[in-house]
Amino acid sequence: MTQYGHPMIDALRLPEGVELASRGRRTGAWFLSALLAIVTLGIGYIIWGAIVWGKGTSPAYQVLGMKTWKPVEQTRGTWGTMFMKHGLLTLLNAVCGVITLVSWIMFLTDDQRRTLGDRMASCVTVYDPQKRLG
Repeated sequence: MTQYGHPMIDALRLPEGVELASRGRRTGAWFLSALLAIVTLGIGYIIWGAIVWGKGTSPAYQVLGMKTWKPVEQTRGTWGTMFMKHGLLTLLNAVCGVITLVSWIMFLTDDQRRTLGDRMASCVTVYDPQKRLG
């Protein structure tokens, strides 16, 4: 039996020039998201996010050169993927703060650095320094 239930996720084939985003980069994105939300008074961040989610990224991910990658489909995340990963998880966090703690524990202990949001959206976060994923 495979660890994640699907051979492609277990093998985690990534496009050439793309690597799994480090824990440090992802943690930095979390703090940068909060800062950007404050600086843009929230509404600017929401608008910016709505635009870039269609490209499989978020405002903080975009600044730090990261994308969401769907290993089963071998494609970058879509707007729906990003909603599952960020939007729905944000709503769940607002209802129950324990979800944030559970998500961070998953992120720190998972060899593919997947949070609860990543698991809900069946994706991983990658660093794409050469912008190969568009």
